[in-house]
Amino acid sequence: MLQITNMVKKYKKVTAVDGLSMKIDKGHIYGFVGANGAGKTTTMKIVAGLLKATSGKVYVNGIDIQADPGGVKKQIGYMPDFFGVYDDLRVDEYMDFYAGVYGIPADKRKKVCDDLVELVNLKDKMDAYVDSLSRGMKQRLCLARSLIHNPQLLILDEPASGLDPRARAEIKEILKELRDMGKTILISSHILPELSQLCTSIGIINAGKMVINGTVDEIMQRVSVNKVLIVKVNGEMQPAVSFLKEQPVLCNVTVSNDQISADFNGDDEQLARILAQMVERKIPVISFREAEKNLESIFMNLTVGGMKDAV
Repeated sequence: MLQITNMVKKYKKVTAVDGLSMKIDKGHIYGFVGANGAGKTTTMKIVAGLLKATSGKVYVNGIDIQADPGGVKKQIGYMPDFFGVYDDLRVDEYMDFYAGVYGIPADKRKKVCDDLVELVNLKDKMDAYVDSLSRGMKQRLCLARSLIHNPQLLILDEPASGLDPRARAEIKEILKELRDMGKTILISSHILPELSQLCTSIGIINAGKMVINGTVDEIMQRVSVNKVLIVKVNGEMQPAVSFLKEQPVLCNVTVSNDQISADFNGDDEQLARILAQMVERKIPVISFREAEKNLESIFMNLTVGGMKDAV
């Protein structure tokens, strides 16, 4: 559905996107991850036809964005990170206005608008003024707006930004439904645990370059992230802390809330030996485990430490 090859975007002396290549298959949800200023929004604006790349190729559903920008825009629904709404319009008026902008025939607009508003769970707000909606409702309304011309590719830049947990959950469920409808979705977000649960594939961008991409499981297997030991004890923690600091395979031993964490550079046999010695010393261990790798730890590893740990 989306194919980007060696895309570059320069602003005078600044290179915002540097030889970026990525591919999203039809019906997939692709999580686009990067720190502020990494080039995510620039990339999305180029795909949406709002910016022109300095060089490189972008194809949407087989259409060259440079050769046929109008044809590409028909395929795309774009929801920016900062959006404007017409506060003095009702929800039904707002949707009808955009249906007209996209050339939906007058006799079909009501059904199209009603179906989309129902999809984003705002049916009971049709007569409400946009200004009266919560931020989460406005986000869902803008998502409905981006769907009004039935695009095949959705580009969503931080759609859950600033939302409370309930509103984020609502957005996530709507995106799953859109995926089941066959839509392809490119989504950026800083809420990494939710991306890992939602997305078919993930791409991590740093300084305009694609650092790594693939399914979450593939990325987990390809990237070496420091192992972290998590220990909880009953009562006084200082004896456990002192013991752990003596271990040559542990470093950065810290206490946070009711648990002790330490970077672990060893194997399972050494880990078992540490636990056995703690028991022998009568340190009251409640739990002793190795922390699971997650998307957040991988993101920090790759964007701070570069690609030295990836293969």
